[in-house]
Amino acid sequence: MRRSGSDSTRVFRKQDVILILFFLVIAAAGLIWVNIGREGGQIVRVTVDGTVTGEYPLNRDDTVAIEGVGGSNTLVIEGGQADMTEADCPDKVCVDHAPISDVGESIICLPHKVVVEIIAGEGETENPEFDVLTR
Repeated sequence: MRRSGSDSTRVFRKQDVILILFFLVIAAAGLIWVNIGREGGQIVRVTVDGTVTGEYPLNRDDTVAIEGVGGSNTLVIEGGQADMTEADCPDKVCVDHAPISDVGESIICLPHKVVVEIIAGEGETENPEFDVLTR
């Protein structure tokens, strides 16, 4: 039997709207919390097969040719971001990666064993354990 009246034509009830608003507020708070925790980096560190091959400032535009294991990559530092623009590896996952600029972010080329990571600048620490005072 079908109900008649205004209840059958309403799409959302009051409780539905409250629940949707609750989840929107939680999502917005999560985004704010994640973005507050980000720290802009100042140095790009390039590592090939576990050996640091170079460190470059993020505030200076540069193009870096990286000779990896069995191939080469091109790293472009521009506008405060580091981006892998070219690689002669077969999958090119590193080239498809978004540019990085925050401490802890990295671009990795597995076939060439290349790691490009953003680290804190000189005089700063990237490990928060050393930021606390002990007695």
